[in-house]
Amino acid sequence: MAEKQLQILHYPRLDTVLMVESFVKEHSGEFKKRSLWEKLPKKTMYQTYCVIFDYLANSGKIGIDKESHIAWIWNPKLVQKYMHRPDLSWRPEK
Repeated sequence: MAEKQLQILHYPRLDTVLMVESFVKEHSGEFKKRSLWEKLPKKTMYQTYCVIFDYLANSGKIGIDKESHIAWIWNPKLVQKYMHRPDLSWRPEK
């Protein structure tokens, strides 16, 4: 991870991250990684886009199907619904 961080030349600005998030939400399941980057409303460096893409994938906001299409999977309302159910609990590993 530290080696990967040293190679990042341009960290994304918040407005760029939000733009990519919004675009993925609107076009969920339509594009693969590279074609999604090519269709963004505002051009970004591919390396910066990859940083955003990795963040969205690692945070569980996007998913990739077996055909490599990108889909928006984050649903905070559903998460809240399940967090408040007493029959479901989460325990950290010891």
